[in-house]
Amino acid sequence: MAKIKVTQIKSRIKCSYKQKRTLDALGLKKLNRTVEHEDTPNILGMIEKVKHLVKVEK
Repeated sequence: MAKIKVTQIKSRIKCSYKQKRTLDALGLKKLNRTVEHEDTPNILGMIEKVKHLVKVEK
């Protein structure tokens, strides 16, 4: 599978609890942090929930 890089670009301060929990599950705990994940349907679903907070690179 392909790898994707996910970077948090916006703050999580006014986000709902579910969006904060999704960011934690992705491994994004602070602003401008980048993590690398496999390109799986589970990860893509999590990214879709917080797409306004993150930037995705393939």
